[in-house]
Amino acid sequence: MRDFAISENPAVQAQLDRLGALSLPSGRLGLDTVRELCARLGNPQDSLPPVFHVAGTNGKGSTCTYLRYILEAEGLTVHSATKPHLVRYNERIRIAGSLIDDAPLAALLKEVLDAGADLEPSFFEVTTVATFLAFARIPADACVIETGLGGRLDATNVMPTAAVCGIATLGIDHEAFLLTPEQGVPSAPLARIAFEKASIAKPGVPLVTMAYSEDAAASVIETAARIGAPVIMRGRDWDADIAGLIHYRDERGELPLPLPALPGVHQAENAALAVAMIRHQSAVQVTPGAVGKGILDARWPARLQRLRSGPITDLAGGRTVWLDGGHNPDAGIAIARHLESQPPVHLIMGMLANKDPSAILKPLADRALSISVVPAPGHDAHQPRDFAPFTALPVQSFATVPEAMAALPTQGNVLIAGSLYLAGEVLRLNNEIPD
Repeated sequence: MRDFAISENPAVQAQLDRLGALSLPSGRLGLDTVRELCARLGNPQDSLPPVFHVAGTNGKGSTCTYLRYILEAEGLTVHSATKPHLVRYNERIRIAGSLIDDAPLAALLKEVLDAGADLEPSFFEVTTVATFLAFARIPADACVIETGLGGRLDATNVMPTAAVCGIATLGIDHEAFLLTPEQGVPSAPLARIAFEKASIAKPGVPLVTMAYSEDAAASVIETAARIGAPVIMRGRDWDADIAGLIHYRDERGELPLPLPALPGVHQAENAALAVAMIRHQSAVQVTPGAVGKGILDARWPARLQRLRSGPITDLAGGRTVWLDGGHNPDAGIAIARHLESQPPVHLIMGMLANKDPSAILKPLADRALSISVVPAPGHDAHQPRDFAPFTALPVQSFATVPEAMAALPTQGNVLIAGSLYLAGEVLRLNNEIPD
């Protein structure tokens, strides 16, 4: 499965094979295993540079990217951890601005896997502890860490403190894990999601958030209060208007900022959250000039990415080809909002079977010229019949993206979407390996 990836380096591949053999023991949830694994390795989570910790349903990866670029624009050395990887496992761990090299990656994974051999850790627990080890051992001015699934029980949440925590937009996703009935937690779906995400809060550490619905906001505030974290919420403690610029403001004053190079209004919103996190922490000092430069410089693959010339785009005959890994309704809305000002598109979809087949299709109902369905590499995926109820267009099936591209009519641009696994395969095929 692509979660575990492949590598041309034999030493890395040997450890990736070991990772691929791991599974989460049935019924085991909680942080006990990752805490024990950290303890066996000297508790690296207690010795990290100042941490910017980010959760959310959509936008958390982009927010982490803006944070990294802003901090680096200030001249700071930054480690960062984001997920999932698109092509190479190395993408998950960035050391001082660069993807981790194969030799230290193989050594880290081996060290963690050896230490926890009897614990039956999960893929994500091993990955997180390896990241902590790298970040604790190599000096840096700050580190940016993205949560994985949820927040409360995510392996990254063993960190005892942070410089600041942030929550991006909230939506319904990973229902099988995040909405499992449990006593003592909110029952309303979005309030439950908010509770899970807000549980990354740390005592005395600012929790900076977007604006949410009334029940979700109340859940965030209640959760943070129980932990002892002050909440800095958009619309109440900070805000930003997006109109030609990002007009950011908080109690310290106003800050006009450029729009990101990354397309989509939602990217300006993610950038504003990163700015609010920067402004509400005191571990590192960042000038307004660095904030603006970081927003302009930020790049984040497979998020409304316009593909360069390559083997995949050459099949489109010079037409624009967009790539997005979004797979839930909020992502679909963001994509549709961006395409409002673009020509209609031929939609090539590859979506995991446990995702909502209408999530991308419904928002694009009036922008799609045709619909082609391809597999999501390494995973069970929706079939054409799953998409048919949500469109009046015929839904065609193809074995590969190149086959789907070659069969497209000559008019109209192209959007490839539905899964980050599919996005990674497309980047690999188009020779745009993330670095």
